[in-house]
Amino acid sequence: MPAMTTRSCPCGLPPSYDACCGRYHRGPAGAPTAEALMRSRYCAFVKGDVAYLMRTWHPRTRPARLDLDPSMRWTGLEILATRDGSAFHTRGTVEFRASFRGGSLHEVSRFERVEGAWVYVDGDFRD
Repeated sequence: MPAMTTRSCPCGLPPSYDACCGRYHRGPAGAPTAEALMRSRYCAFVKGDVAYLMRTWHPRTRPARLDLDPSMRWTGLEILATRDGSAFHTRGTVEFRASFRGGSLHEVSRFERVEGAWVYVDGDFRD
């Protein structure tokens, strides 16, 4: 009998998308840490899930609308550093590099809890 192959989640963790970030995209469970939210938001960019991106964006910094470039092809996520952002914190930061065909994006993102749920606030781009 041939072995079944399961692709890992686009966020870079071994579980399948459905078992990893997909469960947050489907709701109602929220990401338990700032890093988990960062990973799930990266996957939302990969999957084109604008509703999830808007839902997990802080109300004070969320844009009125978000238009994703359908030609953008994300190819990998590397978490470089995290600070705070656990179940015991109300704020946290995640430094990451997201690769896409033709380049990469290096950002330090800020996250906060709103009504108990982690949300993306904003970020600073790095060289």
